[in-house]
Amino acid sequence: MEGEANGTLHPSCRATEPPYSQELLQSLDLPGRFLFAILTLMTLIANLVFIEEVVYIYRKISSSKRSVIIWINAAAPVIATTSCFGMWIPRATMFTDFTAAVFFAIVIHKFLMMMIKECGGQKLLLRRFENGHFKISTGPCCCCCLCLPRVRITRRTLFWLKLGTFQFAFLRPMLMFLSIVLWTNGNYTLYNLSPKGAAIWINCFVGVLTILALWPVGIMFQQVRTLLICKKIIPKFALYQFILILNHLQGAVINILAMQRIISCAPPLSSSARGAHMTQQLLIMEMFLITLISRMVYRRRCDDLEPPERMAEEVGDNKIILNGAVNEDGLRV
Repeated sequence: MEGEANGTLHPSCRATEPPYSQELLQSLDLPGRFLFAILTLMTLIANLVFIEEVVYIYRKISSSKRSVIIWINAAAPVIATTSCFGMWIPRATMFTDFTAAVFFAIVIHKFLMMMIKECGGQKLLLRRFENGHFKISTGPCCCCCLCLPRVRITRRTLFWLKLGTFQFAFLRPMLMFLSIVLWTNGNYTLYNLSPKGAAIWINCFVGVLTILALWPVGIMFQQVRTLLICKKIIPKFALYQFILILNHLQGAVINILAMQRIISCAPPLSSSARGAHMTQQLLIMEMFLITLISRMVYRRRCDDLEPPERMAEEVGDNKIILNGAVNEDGLRV
């Protein structure tokens, strides 16, 4: 900081590229090395917990739900793993961030599919809500547009909801591939957000696609959260939201602070590289905790929902019982 005030910046503070891993490791003191070891151990434990959870899912969960539940549970360990690689190899940050972003884009689509499968599949969902309507005035796209009409729940509207999340899972990898191609030609720089650079335009387009993908998930959650409360859908949705916020919003805030030099340079890390480094370390700790919590939430076995016809029969029986009192032996008194 004194060097910045005197106008004599360390050469690494002017660098546009992060340092090599050898330079970073040589600059670490004893507490820094201890932190690296602890974070690496946390990443390893998170992956071991996930592997144990996969074994449990294959033994206890029906085959129709295994795939989506494994994908969703893998989000936190995968982000922790990519962050660990980015922490050890700072120059790989762009690639590790891209990998985590592409994986989570697929998880968004899988979460929507999980809610549909937990309702018994698309056919049973349509039968349960055959006279129902989707509330589309929900976040993050239209939470303030309360005047929007409700939309009937049909096969067509379900198709549009699934398309809304699938487009992100399909287009996000393509945009990441385009970013890498432009980076090799010098047209894409991760920390260059000037209008002349490609990064600002690609990031804005990705932001729009993200909002359009999160909207169908919010619409479906508002519709099924009461029905799936026995399936712990509220804590599952909360974990999904935490991963989204920590992986995207947290990194964006730290990146802005680093670009404004609020996060100072710490040789051999420039301000931008140090901000990315802090993001990686925070994500490892956060994803480790989310992995442990996810294991508790998803490990609770829940019975399948009853078919709509049986629910209707039970409602009819309850109406008959309510007309009189019933003793412990089932006799009317």
